[in-house]
Amino acid sequence: MTVRTALRGDLLDFTGDPGWQVDAGAAVRFRPDHWLLIDEAGRCAGAQPGDRPPDAWLGQNGRKVDRRGHLITPGLIDTHVHAPQIDVIASFGTELLEWLNTYTFPAERKFADPEEARRGSRLFLDALLACGTTSALVFPTVHKVSADALFEAAADRNMRVLAGKVLMNRHAPEGLLDDVDQAERDCVELIERWHGRGRAAYAVTPRFAATSTPEQLAMAGRLCAAHPGVYLQTHVAENRAEVRWMAELFPEARSYLDIYVRHGLVNRRAVFAHGIWLDDTDRAVLREAGAAIAFCPSSNMFIGSGLFDWGQAEAQGVGVCLGSDVGGGTALSLLRTLADGYKVLALQGQKLTAWKALHAATLGAAEQLQLTHEIGTFQPGTLADLVVWDWAQGPVAQRRHEVARDLHEQVFAWMTLGDERYVVSTWVAGRERYCRPGVAPTLDRP
Repeated sequence: MTVRTALRGDLLDFTGDPGWQVDAGAAVRFRPDHWLLIDEAGRCAGAQPGDRPPDAWLGQNGRKVDRRGHLITPGLIDTHVHAPQIDVIASFGTELLEWLNTYTFPAERKFADPEEARRGSRLFLDALLACGTTSALVFPTVHKVSADALFEAAADRNMRVLAGKVLMNRHAPEGLLDDVDQAERDCVELIERWHGRGRAAYAVTPRFAATSTPEQLAMAGRLCAAHPGVYLQTHVAENRAEVRWMAELFPEARSYLDIYVRHGLVNRRAVFAHGIWLDDTDRAVLREAGAAIAFCPSSNMFIGSGLFDWGQAEAQGVGVCLGSDVGGGTALSLLRTLADGYKVLALQGQKLTAWKALHAATLGAAEQLQLTHEIGTFQPGTLADLVVWDWAQGPVAQRRHEVARDLHEQVFAWMTLGDERYVVSTWVAGRERYCRPGVAPTLDRP
């Protein structure tokens, strides 16, 4: 960015956790028809009503981008997604363990090829941007080159990406196995090359306990201890057959989560995908550690894993954020993920408000990742990662928007009926990185 920008639209972000009530009070900050002021460094600098021209703040070379009548939110944050699995999204007829062998592993083996890793990483990140996702916690593959390619593509787009080479030294086919010593060397080199460089952060990434020996899990724990700024991501208690298998592989552990506890992998920077089949003791461990569960409703329904109980997890002090989990999930669009989350909770007698859902995909995720200084809101000083949305598309959605009785009803209908087609443009650090075909782009697009 070299000039100041004022972007006009209906600004919606959060100042805190809105809880489970429709009347969320001051936690919901809605500023209809406002200018969002973005400084030369691509950071939010404040907001002012649309009828107050921002010319004085912009100065002689500033620019105005008028998107009035559109919703503007912080960029969405996906806390569990697999970069190489676009090729197997919407695959038929398997549960988790068969899914891995039939679809996932063959797709991931391709990423040993550097050119395929680069192509796939670029496609994946551009697809995220087209869905309104500006930050993500990502699994590449076991291949070091796949992590390098993902970080390189993210740097080209200035996106906040947290990722790490997948650790996997057993129960996977040839071409997808590493060994403990080489994997440790690869991780250290990747941490030294990428962690803290620009907007990249490293996440130690054992795929799940079954695909790492105890020696490799212990190595992952050493990495977390030796590099306290890194993150930890893995899977836990997704599927009942998987849970039974873990009990056979690790008979000394009290539970699936306890396997990770024993190897020093449960900490404040850890995000565990799924967490459907945990018990009260497990949730207490997560609460004490400050670790989070990435709720992946689309994937959980599509693969038949089960229904995650968000209310119970939160009541027991566990942080919850959202993951599309593509390719188990059926869309990179977090709007579709949020709508599926509503359905999962409704089956359990819970009502997920639009506020609770959208908070979890913005400020709530940023809080869990300790990145609120950078992403998740429009607070002055944060980077202007944001999405301009249509409020509605098509006659049915438009009519629903028009007859909505209040703001929550409007936002809930938008969340429930919307998807990537509602994205007008996606901005990263004050620069438009995606613009829907047919919409006039701003002048700074690459």
